[in-house]
Amino acid sequence: MWGLPNIREASSMYKRMPSREREHAIVADNAGNLDMEYLENGKVQETTNPSWKLSLPHVLVATISSFLFGYHLGVVNETLESISLDLEFGGNTLAEGLVVSICLGGAFLGSLFSGSIADGVGRRRAFQLSAFPMIVGASLSATTKSLEGMLLGRFLVGTGMGLGPPVASLYVTEISPSFVRGTYGSFIQIATCLGLMASLLVGIPAKETVGWWRVCFWLALIPSSMLALAMEFCAESPYWLFKKGRTAEAESEFEKLLGEFHTKSAIAEVSKSDRGDDMETVHLTELLYGRHFKVVFIGSILFALQQLSGINAVFYFSSTVFRGAGVPSNLANICIGIANLSGSIVAMLLMDKLGRKVLLLGSFFGMAFAMAVQVTAASSYIPSSGALYLSVGGMLLFVFTFASGAGPVPGLLLPEIFPGRIRAKAMAVCMSVHWVVNFFVGLLFLHLLEQLGPQILYSVFTIFCLTAVVFVKNNVVETKGKSLQEIEIALLPLD
Repeated sequence: MWGLPNIREASSMYKRMPSREREHAIVADNAGNLDMEYLENGKVQETTNPSWKLSLPHVLVATISSFLFGYHLGVVNETLESISLDLEFGGNTLAEGLVVSICLGGAFLGSLFSGSIADGVGRRRAFQLSAFPMIVGASLSATTKSLEGMLLGRFLVGTGMGLGPPVASLYVTEISPSFVRGTYGSFIQIATCLGLMASLLVGIPAKETVGWWRVCFWLALIPSSMLALAMEFCAESPYWLFKKGRTAEAESEFEKLLGEFHTKSAIAEVSKSDRGDDMETVHLTELLYGRHFKVVFIGSILFALQQLSGINAVFYFSSTVFRGAGVPSNLANICIGIANLSGSIVAMLLMDKLGRKVLLLGSFFGMAFAMAVQVTAASSYIPSSGALYLSVGGMLLFVFTFASGAGPVPGLLLPEIFPGRIRAKAMAVCMSVHWVVNFFVGLLFLHLLEQLGPQILYSVFTIFCLTAVVFVKNNVVETKGKSLQEIEIALLPLD
């Protein structure tokens, strides 16, 4: 598996050299004790991959931000009723909607500036900055006596939620060995699922115990503080350090993450993709109109289709469907959580075996099928008892197939296909698109459901899922097992 020897063509740092230069480079590398052997047929044998154990602790710390994202997204689900009663806005649907959704506004703001922050202060400090508003916001929410205080706290938490996930995607992509990058990228989705499930479980006593909702917000301070503190001991992204001209520090961080034998080859490969313009400021117009437009367009459309597939509408409407089947809301949330977590685990196991593109195609196609089941369930030709089973089954299948591809893959794939120079700011643009589409889907879903009915609305979601299949097939490249430099050179040839 991970430790087996592998033989491949000489890595990209040798491929584009004349033969005489390549011979000298390989001799120099062997003199530097790299774990390579130059064979007579012109291939390089790496007797081992870098140890995945070295980078794993750093990845796990980074995924705390994703756990927090899931926790704060779900913490008001079970507690909203008791919050509204204690803060005296019960029955005010607008106020209740704001408590749930104002964090989306904060998340949009946080994601919009995530690229500049990650490029300006580094990935580690960006994580710590994302933890700070979540600590302050959760504390404010836990102690507030008014609706205004709750809204301010939720907004502050939202800014941290918006900053954390894109930085986590960047960081995990940049510190992971290529042969486990997909697996590690799946940890982000799994952590989000665990955060959601934790918030639902913690919130169960809220309806029985007065003031328990305050405990739910206080508990969020534990992972936030852990993230801020543990990041002090984590490696900085060597790609960011190299881009800043801090080559010695980048080499030191590569040694922590990959081991001594793979450090020199990693630095040599990073230098091959250095186009000499990494220190220049990346302007928004360059992302929207320049040579990088294509990859940014692909990333933005992927995130937009992810949201237009109907996933948030399914999450929103799931409690109503399960209630119709006689399933209590607590059990319904657990069923959805299990389906979500199961799909994420499948993605983790298959990401580095089948590849990103295959998982995306299978996921969107499965989601289209699940939505078609929902359309069938909404048909007047199906008996009510059968329609109920179809609706519940279709919903669980939709969540499972989403979590097995369309959920985790875009957040991993996009940092892989973006060149190092624009990676952080391009992710910020794409995540901003994600939050905008997310907001409007949530805003319009109930209105459209009332105007169009479930059959037509789910048919629209089915069309979006099938559109995603076509888009992925025609535009997404496979990145499985490739170094970030190999991907960059393939997508954006050197001038």
